[in-house]
Amino acid sequence: MRIVLESEPFASLDQGKNWGQAGHWGNCRWIGLPSAPPTPYVCAFKRAFSSEEPTTLRIHVSADERYALYLDGERVGRGPERGDDLHWFFETFDLTLSAGDHILVAHVWALGNKAPIAQFSVKPGFLLCPEEDSWRETLATGVAEWQVKRLGGYEYTHPMGAFGVGHNLVVDGSAYDWGFEHGEGQGWVPAETFHPAYSAKRRNEMVMHQEHLLLSAMLPAMIERPVKTGKVRHVSSPALSQTHSIPIREADHLKAETSDWQALLSGSSLTIPPHTRRRVLIDLENYYCAYPEVIVSGGQGSLVRAHWQEGLVQDLKTWDRGHRGEVEGKYFCAMWHFKDGLGDTFKPDGGENRHFKTLWWQCGRYVELLVETDNHPLTIEKFALLETHYPMGQDSLFQSSEPRLAAVIPIAIRGLQMCAHETYMDCPYFEQLMYAGDTRLECLVTYLWSRDDRLPRKALKMFDWSRLPQGFTQSRYPSRLRQIIPPFSLWWVAMIHDFMQWRGDLPFVQELLPGMRSVLDAFDALRDETGIVHSPAGWNYTDWVNEWAHGEPPGARDGISALLNWQFVYSLRCAAQLESECGEPELAQRWERKAQEVTRAIAQHFWSDSRGLFADNVEQTLFSEHAQCLAVLSGTITDDQRQSIANQLFEADDLTVPSVYFMHYYFEACRELNRMDAFFKRMAHWYEMVDYDFKTTYENGNPHTNRSDCHAWGAHPLYHYFASVLGVQPSAPGCQSVTIRPQLGMLNSASGVMVHPLGDFRFDFRQEEGLLRGSVQLPPSVSGILLANGQNYELKEGRLEI
Repeated sequence: MRIVLESEPFASLDQGKNWGQAGHWGNCRWIGLPSAPPTPYVCAFKRAFSSEEPTTLRIHVSADERYALYLDGERVGRGPERGDDLHWFFETFDLTLSAGDHILVAHVWALGNKAPIAQFSVKPGFLLCPEEDSWRETLATGVAEWQVKRLGGYEYTHPMGAFGVGHNLVVDGSAYDWGFEHGEGQGWVPAETFHPAYSAKRRNEMVMHQEHLLLSAMLPAMIERPVKTGKVRHVSSPALSQTHSIPIREADHLKAETSDWQALLSGSSLTIPPHTRRRVLIDLENYYCAYPEVIVSGGQGSLVRAHWQEGLVQDLKTWDRGHRGEVEGKYFCAMWHFKDGLGDTFKPDGGENRHFKTLWWQCGRYVELLVETDNHPLTIEKFALLETHYPMGQDSLFQSSEPRLAAVIPIAIRGLQMCAHETYMDCPYFEQLMYAGDTRLECLVTYLWSRDDRLPRKALKMFDWSRLPQGFTQSRYPSRLRQIIPPFSLWWVAMIHDFMQWRGDLPFVQELLPGMRSVLDAFDALRDETGIVHSPAGWNYTDWVNEWAHGEPPGARDGISALLNWQFVYSLRCAAQLESECGEPELAQRWERKAQEVTRAIAQHFWSDSRGLFADNVEQTLFSEHAQCLAVLSGTITDDQRQSIANQLFEADDLTVPSVYFMHYYFEACRELNRMDAFFKRMAHWYEMVDYDFKTTYENGNPHTNRSDCHAWGAHPLYHYFASVLGVQPSAPGCQSVTIRPQLGMLNSASGVMVHPLGDFRFDFRQEEGLLRGSVQLPPSVSGILLANGQNYELKEGRLEI
């Protein structure tokens, strides 16, 4: 059973120790494979032991790079939670032991450059330390007599366009060490002992670069549950093993075999005769991240391959995938690569009940099974998928008179779930990397639809840990491949502000302020004598729009960008409020002063009197909705400028239009300018996702050119259902006080329950003859103001009827 610790273990061991001795986990040390080969390699560690009586034993476990832990052949858990080279996580388990003999086995792998880009490594190895002193001699690594062996049978295949997710597997049963989970087999040798186990919080001296600094896991265990769905859409006997060039055609479908393959998905076994090849297309009817598992008997020389796709390709020139629920005439092939899809291959050795498993999960909506037999029949005893993601549900509720808004909720929630694991992710299929721009929107949805804010907290900390000497955060983190998107550093500042507003916890916020200041000072150093910020080196990505190369607005590559300057002003004002709430009024005044200085410089360079708008470039020839939205959201423009923007933002047809990602800031401007009619109009992008049978929100605004079908930044309308339509905004840290300004627009009614650590916020509004009617109920201890019908209603504990 996984335990999330409230405090660090072994702190009492530091009593009486000097600075050079502090932070040790007693005599527990890391262990590894003697004379370890270069990565990638997979190994197993085992320790047999006995318990004199039934007991519950607490252990702390980590590995480099990753592990699966088994007790008496049953998997206890996986880990370690993903961190970086200076913050290495460990998990804590309470093991229930009966009296008698037991065996612990750790399945550990170190893939090096073939691992996901988000996976760090310090030095491959394994660590296990019991909490109780009495068990150290029996079980602690580096103390007890642990054994290790390298496991055979693993080969690795390149993921092609899915560059960030790590290599896929070919598992060869004839070379595999069957039964290692029970400690079986030959070739076990004593493990090599490495460096001591150190606490990251209690030791910051005398640590070598290949020594781990340990932190307790911040998150609960990921969900692992069987996928109990799936529809066989196609069964055929292809002429080739490489199926990417063979379209799915009804004419090739072996209808008589469909029921047998469908029964396999329901738990029945299926025997494939010798010299047979079958291609089976499974529609999971939703998007899943899952560990595939196959149990087979017999079939020496056969092959079972499980490949995954988000959708099938209908046009191999444009890679258009069209309606995601349609398969006829389409190709199951890797995006941008006319090759077979991504996934894993298992090669049975002829043994009975061979249980094939992968090291990491796969994802998508469609699974293609390819089964080939040689001279022997193959029985597939079981084909199973074990769904995994962060344990995030749908805790809040929203209803309205527009059914299309409700239809968006399940795909937005599912998109968020599929991009939430040990970190947030931009997308599970292609990259599995946590980008600050994406993560801000994912956190906002999390705050309003879940009581659990542990994943946002970790995201905030990890971007802080990613900061470089010049002050910028890395664009995505954790990541072995360093990348700088300077605007994303500013979005991290906004993330801190969001957390303060929606969750409070000022001591936690204060931990992040030194990093925030370094980001802002880095941008401040780029200002010239006029006060304007010159674009920093790096990828100054703002949004995927056709008019901007590589997503960079005018002036972002070499010169001056209005959008980057507006984002700086926006972040400065976030920082000013953060400093003020955290008891630093002088620093708040400093950031506010700089915000006003940069605003004046922006007006000097980019305000067009003839258009009454802010231009994107200094020549004042290019204009975008992006610039107007950020100007409005900055809160520093004049009333005349604000009114001029309001008059044109929603009517002009020559402004660059945001894509799905940046539409969040457009929706924010809709709320601020009392133009929620424009919000409902732009929701057409999300209604189209429903019409095209997407199961998750996608990456850009065109289903025909879209890369990633699962991008959780597109879930942000769920935030606006509460924050903009029902109109709740914090007016004190942690929602201790709120301002509610409903804007139902074209809706006749809208209601909802927004969960929060303080309690539930309940809304029930309707429009009657131009007036707002209904009720609001706040959690205990929360106060606020409701702005409606030209009046300010004071809100206190209890229910207010309008």
